[in-house]
Amino acid sequence: MRKLVVFLILLLVLVGILDRVAVAGVEKEIATRATVRYDLDVPPEVTITGIPFLTQAIQGRYQEVKVDVGRINLGGAEVSGVDATLYGVRAPLSDLITNAEQVDIRAERVVGEVVIPEETLNRRAPQGIKIQADEGGLAVSGEITFLGQKVPAKANLKIEMAEGRVKFIPEKVTLGGGIPVPNPERFIAYEIPIGKLPFNLKITEVTPVAEGLRITAEAADVPLRG
Repeated sequence: MRKLVVFLILLLVLVGILDRVAVAGVEKEIATRATVRYDLDVPPEVTITGIPFLTQAIQGRYQEVKVDVGRINLGGAEVSGVDATLYGVRAPLSDLITNAEQVDIRAERVVGEVVIPEETLNRRAPQGIKIQADEGGLAVSGEITFLGQKVPAKANLKIEMAEGRVKFIPEKVTLGGGIPVPNPERFIAYEIPIGKLPFNLKITEVTPVAEGLRITAEAADVPLRG
């Protein structure tokens, strides 16, 4: 009886080790494919959730895969990184072992978040204008130059999405010094280009946060093969 108990314990340990070794291999393969497919500078950090992993591997479908792309440049806009969750990733373990180069790895759905830091918002803003972000929105303060005069200005920014860019349109503009300035919005409005997001993500929502501007995006039937 004692030998049987010891054997079962060793078997469980072995299965646990195999589980971790297998998951590490698949995580590496997904990271490699994503790097090539979406021309990333460095491989992303990939974490497959769900236990036991081998059950998912045998089925060839991984319920949830976390991918951290890290800080990247999107069309000239520095972002703090892309945090994506891949749902329903199809990649049979047997095919990965025997014919990894030909396996069609793809995700049924991807949800991602990108944060444009306040630093980037300010770097792109018109000269003399400072942006402050929080959960309540984006606020503008600073000075605009009109007919050679420095005029203190404050405003709130409305956010609009356009093809390949985020537009910032001032609202409730107030000027100091009593100097009338026609259409002061034209001195404050600006935009930031957003290049193509990894995993074919399409922007669905833009929200001001304490760190800057959070962009939420989604995609369906996403290929990961390079």
